[in-house]
Amino acid sequence: MKSKTHRTPTRRRAFTLLEVLMVVVIIGLLAAFVVPNFFGAGERAKIDLTKALVSSGLNGALDLYKMHMGNYPSSEDDGLMALLEEPDDEELAEKWAGPYIKKAEDLRDAWGSELVYEFPGEYNEGSYDLSSSGPDMQEGTDDDIKNWDEA
Repeated sequence: MKSKTHRTPTRRRAFTLLEVLMVVVIIGLLAAFVVPNFFGAGERAKIDLTKALVSSGLNGALDLYKMHMGNYPSSEDDGLMALLEEPDDEELAEKWAGPYIKKAEDLRDAWGSELVYEFPGEYNEGSYDLSSSGPDMQEGTDDDIKNWDEA
């Protein structure tokens, strides 16, 4: 005699639509809090990098240029490009021992804008003024980064 075995159908457990939606909502909430922090950190890093460049990053190159040439580069002539390019004047070219920086991109802020250089400085008497227009890329706004303090 054959024995009859009854197989009970196994019930497969699957995620319900409600469970899937809950997971999607949780992931969405986490992303809403985490993603802006990542973008904010990138912008903060650009600001910090530009502050370092403006306040001290070019000091060494400009001071070395001054030691060799007798003065900082004039903003009316070549400005900061004098750190990269040898002067046309033969007498000055003999003193020039540059390039004082590696590449022209080193004269730009973290947003790709050219640094604003002025010698003689209006705010730093006997020295130079160096600034960046900051994240909004417009001069004269509150987010400008400068190598001087305004009273």
